[in-house]
Amino acid sequence: MTTDPLRIAVVGAGIMGADHVRRLTERTIGAQVVAVVEPDVSRAAAAVAHLPGVATRSRIEDALELDALDAVVVAAPGPFHEAVLLPSLEAGVDILCEKPLTPSSESALRVLEAEQKTDRPRIQVGFMRRFDEEYMQLKELIDSREAGQLLALHCAHRNPFTPPGYTESMLITDSVVHEMDVVPWLVGEPIAAVEVRKPRRNSLAPEGLSEPQLVLLETESGVLADVEISVNIQFGYQVTTDAVFERGVAEIGRTAGISRYADGRFTRAEHTTYTTRFARAYDTEVQRWVNAVRSGTIDGPSAWDGYLAASVCEAGLVAQATGRRVEVSYAPRPAFYDPTAS
Repeated sequence: MTTDPLRIAVVGAGIMGADHVRRLTERTIGAQVVAVVEPDVSRAAAAVAHLPGVATRSRIEDALELDALDAVVVAAPGPFHEAVLLPSLEAGVDILCEKPLTPSSESALRVLEAEQKTDRPRIQVGFMRRFDEEYMQLKELIDSREAGQLLALHCAHRNPFTPPGYTESMLITDSVVHEMDVVPWLVGEPIAAVEVRKPRRNSLAPEGLSEPQLVLLETESGVLADVEISVNIQFGYQVTTDAVFERGVAEIGRTAGISRYADGRFTRAEHTTYTTRFARAYDTEVQRWVNAVRSGTIDGPSAWDGYLAASVCEAGLVAQATGRRVEVSYAPRPAFYDPTAS
């Protein structure tokens, strides 16, 4: 394993991209940001303002051609991922791609095809919940069978408000996509079907947005996970999971903020954004990815996992539009992504 810092280009300088630039430069060992790729000049300049000597580029092709890169972190919006992933794979660099891998199973399969032309899996998908300490503890409990078989999961994904331009489909593709990855990871088997129900509409939601919604994920063996997705709930950002076992219940994600007793009231602080709620998970994810790349591998969800989530999202969008239970279909998994393959 090389001892030189991993030379990284961060693609996208929005909230997530700027957060990754800070993380890589301030809290990640063995990494060096050498370029930020962002077509918005002001965003790019803001992202590197504290990093003298770091280049700004408007296209990934420019960074691949002009900068000595070992790896790329993709934090641009999902619709732009394929256009970044394909030239990066062709250049032979390693990639951490924020969710989604791509917005559709069709485009995800094109990325898989391109990756299989390389020597090994080079894409890790940024489903950071797998690196959250409480999710990892729950995974260990499920696998140990200490509480018996897992029977069901009750999940909640709550945002204080939605940004301009937020659409109903984004409830699935931007939010519940996390459960569409972490539920099969926890249970150890794929999601077989999706159903979406719409309760009374939140009058505080923007006009035309029907939310909250209840998403029911059914795994192959019949474990059910219901997901409440509420994105204008006002009080803060909250992600919780209750796991129902044969012998007892386990819960994760409850508020860990300061509790106060004052003026005849009890109050407890809550997160307001995913960047603080999952800050440690992001730090762990990125550090483990850097360590893995320096050893010639990945250490987390693969492009295949990204394709699986895209397939479930597509079924979820159909269920959302029709109210029907929709079965999920998958392409056969290539041997390239077999965990036992060398």
